[in-house]
Amino acid sequence: MGRVNLLADCENCFGLCCVALAFTASADFAVDKNVGEPCANLRPDFRCGIHQSLRKEGFQGCTVYDCFGAGQQLSQVTFAGTDWRDAPGTSKRMFAALPVMRQLHELLWYLTEALTLRPARELHGELAAQLEKIELLTRSEPDALLALDVAAHRQEVNVLLLRTSELVRAGSRRQKKARRGADLIGANLKGADLKGADLRGTYLIGADLRGADLRLADLIGADFRDADVRGADLAESIFLTQSQVNAAKGDSATTLPATLTRPSHWPS
Repeated sequence: MGRVNLLADCENCFGLCCVALAFTASADFAVDKNVGEPCANLRPDFRCGIHQSLRKEGFQGCTVYDCFGAGQQLSQVTFAGTDWRDAPGTSKRMFAALPVMRQLHELLWYLTEALTLRPARELHGELAAQLEKIELLTRSEPDALLALDVAAHRQEVNVLLLRTSELVRAGSRRQKKARRGADLIGANLKGADLKGADLRGTYLIGADLRGADLRLADLIGADFRDADVRGADLAESIFLTQSQVNAAKGDSATTLPATLTRPSHWPS
């Protein structure tokens, strides 16, 4: 499939994230919206009418969401280019399929990255086999897609990703305190040596990570909402996603993996 197909392509999507997903009025969204209800900002061409000012208009949550390319896969492959407006009978299945496809594409993102990590080359055969298996699932017919036990597939992939993480981090770990799944909300980690740390599922909401060394740190599922990563070194961190980066607060001194993009709302 390749990385390019795991990047959101709104030009080839039917605005699915703007319809299929629900949101509640909060700091992330200005209004309430139910599943299947088109966002008031969705234009007839399936583009966002306030895309350039989402944060200013109170839709910060939209700038953080990433479908990993699931939107265009559903729109152009699963439903063969027929949108939910022209064929309203397909809408419920299409909307229900988005979270399923997104999870599959997220797994493809992690597997694709794992295959680039040389310290884990002994696992590349198993990783490639899982990648092929998940890719095949993304080409399922709508009903088969909705019947998938996604949790089971996630577990299979996660076992491999854990082994990959151990191999990648093995050479850099010193006696570091275990932080996997830790509550580090608002923690002062300025300048912290977190190289090779296991930060899977760690709550880093509002944490001060300015100048922290996060090279080779495993960041799957880490919550970076409003984390201050100005000047932090994330360039060689593993399993970091665009969504996590978008949720954080960085600057021009923050280094990122080459596969990710510096958010436009970060100061230069």
